[in-house]
Amino acid sequence: MSAAILRHPAYLEWPADPRDRLPLTLWDARSIAEAVGGTASGDFQVSGVEMDSRDVVNGDLFVALKGEAMDGHRFLDKAFENGATAAIVDRAVDYPHILVDDTTEALRKLAAASRARTDATIIGVTGSVGKTGVKEAIFAALERASRGAAHRSTRSYNNHVGVPLSLARMPARSRFGIFEMGMNHAGEIEELTTQVRPHVAVITTIAPAHIENLGSMEAIADAKAEIFAGLEPGGIAVIPADSEYYEQLRAA
Repeated sequence: MSAAILRHPAYLEWPADPRDRLPLTLWDARSIAEAVGGTASGDFQVSGVEMDSRDVVNGDLFVALKGEAMDGHRFLDKAFENGATAAIVDRAVDYPHILVDDTTEALRKLAAASRARTDATIIGVTGSVGKTGVKEAIFAALERASRGAAHRSTRSYNNHVGVPLSLARMPARSRFGIFEMGMNHAGEIEELTTQVRPHVAVITTIAPAHIENLGSMEAIADAKAEIFAGLEPGGIAVIPADSEYYEQLRAA
C-alpha cells in the first residue's frame, strides 16, 4: 500500500499497522446502485447505514423502509437534519438518493453485496438464551486480536431487518464479522443464515422461548439448528455439550 493511500483521509489513524486500516468510506453511490439495482441521483460516499432517522449521524446512508404502519420516507427530513448524506428511496426526492422499487429488498441486496465483497471470517450466533452476550464476548476478543478490524451486529439486531442492516454496515476489509440471529417461528433462522453464510455457527442453548409458536422443545432445537443451513463448506459448528438436545443438534 502506497504512502499516498495511507495519508488519504478515508483511512483511520488507528490501528497503526497499515494492514489493519479500515476505510471510513463504507459505500459510494455507484457501488450502492450496482448492488441494489437502483439509480443514483449523483456521486456521493457514505460511512454508515441506518434505518432509524433518530439514530442517523453525519455521513450515513438512510434506508427509508416501509412497513404495515410506518413509512421511512416520512422521516427523510429528520434523517438529513441529523446528517444523512443520502437515502435509499422508492420515489424521487430532493435529497441525494438511490431510487429503487422496494427499499426493504434493496437493503437485503446491499447486505448480500457486503457479504460477497469481504474475505472476513464470519461467525453466526443463535440460541434461546445468551445470544447477545456471546456475540459481544466473541467480538471483544476478536476486535483486540485484529487491532480493531472486527465488526458485529449492534444491539440485538437479529431479525429479518436487523441482520441485513448489520451486514450492510460491515467494512469490506473487516477481518471478522460476528452476527446474531433470532427467530419467533421455524424457517426464520434459515433465511438469516443464508444471508450471513457463517464460517463458524454457534448455538448457545436450547430453552422454551417461543415454545408457544413452535410447540415443543424438539421443534425449538430444530429451528435453532437451521443456522447450519448457511454454514460455509468446511465450516465449524459450536453446540452446547451439556444440552439435553446435544445429539439432536449434532445430527442436524
